[in-house]
Amino acid sequence: MCGIVGISGQFEIETLRKMNSLLIHRGPDGSGEFIDRDRDFGFGMRRLSIIDLQKGTQPMANEDESLWVVCNGEIYNSPELRQEMMAKGHLFRTDNSDVEVLLHLYEERKEDLLHDLNGMFAFVIYDRSRNRLFGARDRIGIKPFYYSFKDEKFAFASELKSLLNLPWVSKELNFQSLYHYVSLQFTPAPDSIFRDIKKLPAAHSFTYDLSAKQLRVERYWNLDVARVEQRSSEEWASMVREKMKEAVKRWTLSDVPIACSLSGGLDSSAVVGLLAESGVKDLRTYSLGFGKPDEQGCNELPLARKVAQKWKTDHHEVILEPKRVLNDLEKMVWHLDEPYGGGLPSWYIYEMIGKDVKVCLTGTGGDELFGNYGKYRVYEDKLLRCRKMMRDLWAHRSLEEFKEGFRLPIGHYYHKYFSDAVKDEFVFDHRADSIVKTEPFLERLWKKSSSTSPRNAVAYVDFQLQLPEEFLLVTDRFSMAHSVEARVPFLDHTLVEFVFGIPPFLRTGGRDPKSFFKEIIKELLPQELYHAPKSGFILPLHIWTRRELQPMIEALLSPSYLKMQGIFSPKVYEKIVKPHLLKKIDFTQQIWTIFMFQMWYQKFQL
Repeated sequence: MCGIVGISGQFEIETLRKMNSLLIHRGPDGSGEFIDRDRDFGFGMRRLSIIDLQKGTQPMANEDESLWVVCNGEIYNSPELRQEMMAKGHLFRTDNSDVEVLLHLYEERKEDLLHDLNGMFAFVIYDRSRNRLFGARDRIGIKPFYYSFKDEKFAFASELKSLLNLPWVSKELNFQSLYHYVSLQFTPAPDSIFRDIKKLPAAHSFTYDLSAKQLRVERYWNLDVARVEQRSSEEWASMVREKMKEAVKRWTLSDVPIACSLSGGLDSSAVVGLLAESGVKDLRTYSLGFGKPDEQGCNELPLARKVAQKWKTDHHEVILEPKRVLNDLEKMVWHLDEPYGGGLPSWYIYEMIGKDVKVCLTGTGGDELFGNYGKYRVYEDKLLRCRKMMRDLWAHRSLEEFKEGFRLPIGHYYHKYFSDAVKDEFVFDHRADSIVKTEPFLERLWKKSSSTSPRNAVAYVDFQLQLPEEFLLVTDRFSMAHSVEARVPFLDHTLVEFVFGIPPFLRTGGRDPKSFFKEIIKELLPQELYHAPKSGFILPLHIWTRRELQPMIEALLSPSYLKMQGIFSPKVYEKIVKPHLLKKIDFTQQIWTIFMFQMWYQKFQL
């Protein structure tokens, strides 16, 4: 695990080194660089030593140094791939480095090597003989990759902040990204919050011709949610359980100890159980909770303790106080790189883990595989109503009424933040009339799923959008902020592909979205957790925004500040902030979304 940076075009060595030094939190164990002055190219890395502790330094070259590579992440099937390459006569300098495997695979298969990789990764290979760069981001988007291509210069980095050090990269806001952010609470790829910086989307690769100064980006994998196989529920349950065990075992590849974050929910509890069953000794678990009486609705510590007791883990806890969050908020914003309006508690889990170990497994992805938080219900209800309208059409419905009724409100789930209509009316004061609206953007993603089931279509949208650009972004940034490698075995692509072969009405339940998953992992859970209602891993913001956070909110969202800043309409205060603070209505999510942008703006723009 590490951070990677690179520049093609005339540059100062100190610029590359400054970019790399900004990523020291991603790799405090060492650094390296390779510079080819004849080609005006150089790249570097910061290393967090997890595999092949002595010999796995980067950048790494093949035998004749015609290929060089930097990689952030882990290739979990590298032992099998190494054996395959050795059988073909390839010689390895390291004992078990997964990164060296990339070089020999590229020698054999060039760009097609991507189809053989299982893991989480963002890597770049410098091919000197073809004078080009080839790189890719893993299928699910677990590891990040930012780049800038401007004025015949190309640069990349694991984090956006490194690219901001380049003199040719401006800090001009991308208003399209901001418009989407206000509805989604994150910025969707391929754009970033800055006009000059892009994100390589999940499951995409790129080729950059160093001579012609040409960049090509293309998709190499797509989640198929339209394919369904027929098996009995018992067969599916048995096979999914086995696939989960295989994935968890595969993702424990490490030369250092492993821990597990434990929220007290189904997903992380299942990972703990599977780890314990696989034979991991002296397993450490880490949980977070809240101490005040009015915060107990967000507190899952009692359930986490039950799981720890069941598996006899070395259990650790932290009780979070609002003052501590306020003190750390600026640091979180800096590490996040882009505006983010979602949950923050995992910061403290990784902070605690980072004092003890370098690697932890999490349950991220379990909801997207099996439950999707029940988001599909509104769309299924819409379809049922439309089918009734079709039956009644001849009696009392016009064709136009039917067409309007049939339109699926894909943006519905995100209206709890801001709808396009509200943004246009008073958040941006009709200054966004010419850009792509968020709801049509979501509609297009929905249609790309090619699925007739809302349960699978919603999952497809989440895998393209919220999972890589929100949940995995936070997992990566907050874990790496504390020099911890967070692993997400439920997002092993072989498990993901298998699960989406399950008929949607079996994979995802009706009244209980994760009923099928709960039956699969039932024996891994204490009884109390099996029957517990779903609870998000969140901060009690509905309380804090009217208490500890109120002074900062009133300062950064006041009419005078908004008018001076010139981004949001001053109407935001009267329409949203004031009614919320007076407890006339709950606008927690809307306020938090804009407030977190303001925090980001203060850190990255002022």
